[in-house]
Amino acid sequence: MSNHVRLYEVGPRDGLQNEARIISVEHKVGLIRALVQAGLKDIEVGSFVSEKWVPQMANTDRVLAGLDYRGGVNYAVLVPNMKGFEAWREARAPLPRIPGEIAVFVAASEGFSKANLNCTIAESLERVRPVIEAAQAEGVKVRGYVSCVTDCPFDGPTAPEAVADVVARLCEIAEMPISLGDTIGKGTPERVQSMLRAVKAHVPAGRLAGHFHDTGGQALANIEAALEEGLRVFDTAVGGLGGCPYAPGAPGNVATEAVMDRLEALGYETGLDRAAIARAATIAKSMRGRA
Repeated sequence: MSNHVRLYEVGPRDGLQNEARIISVEHKVGLIRALVQAGLKDIEVGSFVSEKWVPQMANTDRVLAGLDYRGGVNYAVLVPNMKGFEAWREARAPLPRIPGEIAVFVAASEGFSKANLNCTIAESLERVRPVIEAAQAEGVKVRGYVSCVTDCPFDGPTAPEAVADVVARLCEIAEMPISLGDTIGKGTPERVQSMLRAVKAHVPAGRLAGHFHDTGGQALANIEAALEEGLRVFDTAVGGLGGCPYAPGAPGNVATEAVMDRLEALGYETGLDRAAIARAATIAKSMRGRA
């Protein structure tokens, strides 16, 4: 089993999406450039969602236009539906012709799906199907997010079998990497392992990523549990930015710098520059709590 672990940076999107004050394109691009300098190769930079519901992401097209595409970095965006996909396609038309990556989003609990996406799980899968198919037709990579994989703020604990079922149904549309989100940070190592064992009956560990919030102080322990189950990709947010605006009590993505330190203490390699990560974390923390 490889001792290299890839950190997938979600701070510029998941971390900043619910900040109260609109952060300028210049500051967002500055943060992303600092993350690139630190050695991160996968960075989620924004989303093409409704400006009404997530105003912080309204300038994602301008963020994409300000990035440097010469360094082999995978810049990803969240695309919830075909309207978002078309907006992303329009934004990238004048940019260098790189494949790019989009992410689609479903939930493992009906309560969260209805509150966040205003539809059932089954309906959400049908909503992302044409997005996935359009991306495949254009040679665009697709990543799947599944939220509430241990607990839902509306339905309570999520059964491992329910998570496995949603993952299997999503991957029936197309084979893709799947990020498994402990959205409100209530997961424990034992429950994370139970969930992962159920999911691995359908998707191998090499296609799975862990996405842990540190609300309950368990994120690093949950990452260690996921490592034992063979995962080698984890979503992190520099400076511990953000959370989910639709999940009460869910602030606090696990910090990139904390995960890097823990992994290296355990003997894993990340390929990241510690000093550069610290500089990026300083930038990120300056963006927090602006009201």
